Amino acid sequence: MTQPGGLIRVVLEDEGPANLPPLIEADREQAVADIAQANRFVPLTLKTGQICNGPFALHLALRDGRMVFDIRCEDDSPVLAIALALGPFRSLIKDYHLLVDSHIKAVEEGRMEHIQAVDMGRRGLHNEGAELLRRRLHGKVDIDFDTARRLFTLLCVLHQKVAAR
Repeated sequence: MTQPGGLIRVVLEDEGPANLPPLIEADREQAVADIAQANRFVPLTLKTGQICNGPFALHLALRDGRMVFDIRCEDDSPVLAIALALGPFRSLIKDYHLLVDSHIKAVEEGRMEHIQAVDMGRRGLHNEGAELLRRRLHGKVDIDFDTARRLFTLLCVLHQKVAAR
């Protein structure tokens, strides 16, 4: 269950139609479902006079080489926008997509041992992305590891959707 001050929903901006591989679409669906089930996401600084204490809606977007966290109250009134440079995440995002491609190829070839190795690599990559995201949001948002991990997944999915256009 969402804790007080947590996320009630996550919206991927620019979420137009894109032909995503089924594995990426499954990652997106699972990340959104897991966030809906439980998360910790509390903005530490609010706009002057802002009284919204959550739950929050989070709109994620990629704009001008930045990942934008547009945090809103449940009624969609603005709370805070945080823009993080994508540079530190680029190699992790690239590796994520390479692992997805390797997984797809392993499935097509029926190589179970390779699928398991790729899945282990994906887990490690998601963990690394979560730690980086937590460090980058430090002092701005109180976020737990699992929520950061799921948001990193959504960042990768959003990057793929934008790149597919």
